[in-house]
Amino acid sequence: SCTVKTCWMRLPSFRSVGDALKDRFDGASRVMVSNEQELPAQRNDAAPHRVPRRDRYRFQLRPHNPDHKSPGVKDLVYLESSPGFCEKNPRLGIPGTHGRACNDTSIGVDGCDLMCCGRGYRTETMFVVERCN
Repeated sequence: SCTVKTCWMRLPSFRSVGDALKDRFDGASRVMVSNEQELPAQRNDAAPHRVPRRDRYRFQLRPHNPDHKSPGVKDLVYLESSPGFCEKNPRLGIPGTHGRACNDTSIGVDGCDLMCCGRGYRTETMFVVERCN
């Protein structure tokens, strides 16, 4: 009927969510945790002091590089750099990229420049004969 109106929220497309996450990932900044934050001043009234939820843990994220700005509420941050995936590290379960096949014409993650980590690569031309049907 004309007297009833129903509204609902809708999620954006999967592509736009992925693009937004990728942008934040590319702009992520390394931070250090600092717990040198001062305690709030004591109140004199009889009501118990309630700490806002956002201030509950009393630590502050500071940029690892002091020349960078502090991260905002929506910024993506990390505490430790990821391990290098170029070299083999069995302790961390990283097989490395030595001996893997890559695509020398691709600029994506399967491209030789990225996958070979700047070590260079060897190209091979192979002729394969297969029976059809």
